[in-house]
Amino acid sequence: MEAIMLISYLTHNTMFSTTSPKNKIPRSFILCVLVMMPSLLIAKSYTLENSSIKRVISVENESLVTQEITNKKAGIKLDLDSKLSDEFKLRVSKGTEFSAGDITLTSRDFKFVKALEQTKEKLSFLLVNASHGLELTVHYQLKAEDFYMRKQLNLKCNQPICIERIDVEVIKVSDAHQPYQHKAITAQAPSNWRPGLGQPLFTTSSATFWGVEFPASVNLVKEHTIHCGYLFGHKLKAGQSISSYKSVMGVSDDPAYNSDAFYAYINEIRARPLRLQTQYNTWFDYGSGVSNTTFAKSVKKVNDELVVKRGVTPLKAYVIDDGWQDSNKHSDWSDMVWKVNGKFNKDFKVSFDSVKQAKSSLGLWLSPGCNFGARGVVGTLRKQKMGALQTYMSLARTKYMDMLETRMLNLTKAGVTYFKLDGTFGHLNTREFDLNGKDRGVPTMPQLGIEDWRSDDKRLNDAKYDELKTYYLNVGSERMMEIFDKMHRVNPEVYIVISNGAYLSPWWMMHCDAVWMINAGDAAGGSDRTAELVYRDDVYHSIYETDHTHFPMNSLFNHEPKKVKSKETKETFRNYLYMNMSRGTGFVELYLKTFKLKEYDWDVLAEGLLWVEDVFPTFARSRMHGGRPKSGAVYGYTAWTQNRGYISIHNPAATAQEYTLTLDRKFGLIPGTKTYHLSSPLTNSTAGLKKTYRYGDTITLNLRSKEIRILNFDPIARDWSKLKALQSRTKEDI
Repeated sequence: MEAIMLISYLTHNTMFSTTSPKNKIPRSFILCVLVMMPSLLIAKSYTLENSSIKRVISVENESLVTQEITNKKAGIKLDLDSKLSDEFKLRVSKGTEFSAGDITLTSRDFKFVKALEQTKEKLSFLLVNASHGLELTVHYQLKAEDFYMRKQLNLKCNQPICIERIDVEVIKVSDAHQPYQHKAITAQAPSNWRPGLGQPLFTTSSATFWGVEFPASVNLVKEHTIHCGYLFGHKLKAGQSISSYKSVMGVSDDPAYNSDAFYAYINEIRARPLRLQTQYNTWFDYGSGVSNTTFAKSVKKVNDELVVKRGVTPLKAYVIDDGWQDSNKHSDWSDMVWKVNGKFNKDFKVSFDSVKQAKSSLGLWLSPGCNFGARGVVGTLRKQKMGALQTYMSLARTKYMDMLETRMLNLTKAGVTYFKLDGTFGHLNTREFDLNGKDRGVPTMPQLGIEDWRSDDKRLNDAKYDELKTYYLNVGSERMMEIFDKMHRVNPEVYIVISNGAYLSPWWMMHCDAVWMINAGDAAGGSDRTAELVYRDDVYHSIYETDHTHFPMNSLFNHEPKKVKSKETKETFRNYLYMNMSRGTGFVELYLKTFKLKEYDWDVLAEGLLWVEDVFPTFARSRMHGGRPKSGAVYGYTAWTQNRGYISIHNPAATAQEYTLTLDRKFGLIPGTKTYHLSSPLTNSTAGLKKTYRYGDTITLNLRSKEIRILNFDPIARDWSKLKALQSRTKEDI
């Protein structure tokens, strides 16, 4: 740019006039310019750098391009091809309703104007595309202490245009890798709901991770090129501006531990810190028949048995599940949605008093899509043009969703601290999509010829409709994100779970606290506790080992533990409970038949809750190990901090098996601790093992059929006397 400006100046300056000898340019000056020209034609470069990352952005042929990325943690320079990297992409058109005419613009279609900001942590550049009337500002940010950097696009349109898709980051890297390969955006497909949204990308040898900080992002690798973007689909008016979601690129010190680095990043950007949320839920006790009176009785019973008698820390919440709402076909929600039925006070006064006496708080079940027990009111809301679909409500920008926001904020202000948001985009078997939601902010595609289809039509399973379905998932997700963020501002300690019908993206953690595990039933079926564990744990294995989903295991909602009868030995229940708790989720919700439990059942529940509270600090790094449960292989869970950890091991097979593990980084340990003292809250779990272990040691166990072991590793010898007292306090058998 500087060279072009100099040539222009020299060409038009009077010193070059040949009409007068006095105006001729000196020979020495001409020689000086000729010497300087090569350096003036070299591309201008800008660098962002800290102790973890170095990124060099250059201006070549008036276009912005990333010239170099170095992972300083691993000491590796990425093998990227700047000549074949597009830096960003915008797919633009007259509108999503047109089947042709869309074009793709990249950095090469924008002319570099100037650098707007140059600091140690930020770089910003202004680019223009005159033919489409677009002004684009590209922002890069790398904070001094971070091991990840962000990028964002700000777009201003000087003429009407539709932005169909935004790829914030497009870069060709030889070792680009997409771990999650599934894409099943299904309407009707039991246990096959794998939208593939909001999953990260990695590089296999240069140890980096990539993505967009938006749950519904679509991050892809095509021909070794990383695409971090999302569908947008909205028309912009002349003079309108938008800001993209931010992309992120982070680094690990070793490509073998990319996932660990990614989860560490997710833990840093959560809306709220990872917490241990222990609570009771009324569903298994009363179903939809719950009332003021029955809820109060259960709160008192649970608190008396666990907290008063057995010394458990007060539960964080007591939750009224489906059954408190006035949601039948005669219900009037015209002035307020999710009204309270006659079984409860309108302001939940009695329920608030009950949980206060238990030194706890109130939680509520609620379905944003009016699923399950709220379906009865959908017909009325449809007549009132509130945004109804076939069976549920649209989560797009509807009058209903505006009223839902007001209701949820008011409930949060009133003191409800926990929300179980069930049946979001549907449930285990059926999902619905807003196919014709132009007036509700959803981009439409009438050219597909499906305007008269049901919103849950089985034909929608076909991938050729994925773009339209994703537009709705985008808008619905954004609308819920807005509500969640406002709830956080009302109460920064609120706990939000999105349940049935949700999808697993780690970037949900920027807005809520836990997400349903998908593709699993509420209750783990099976003839005994082993079968129940295998059912649920096999879903874990499918999510993490088969599908390669990246979602923090510590924030997975699994709908357990449950205890609905006293027809098993204390040891059987204890083994199930510890194995359940060892999954490492910080969300522990008790599903009980409160008044059918016996003293020793409460003993086991108490010791399980005491154990999970003790080991919870390790849950930030919880993970699965071993083989596939359904095949009968030995498996388990483990989690570690710098100085302590635990391992659970389960042999679900009908025969004995040997299992060997190594206490190293691959298994989840953090190098550094010299010696661990082995202990267990379960009798005989340490049989045949040493009292102390060191990092790098190998452990071999001979496991009986259906045997479960829990192994705790600590810097000092542990005393489990409080838990042992609960184990020996009452007789063992039923």
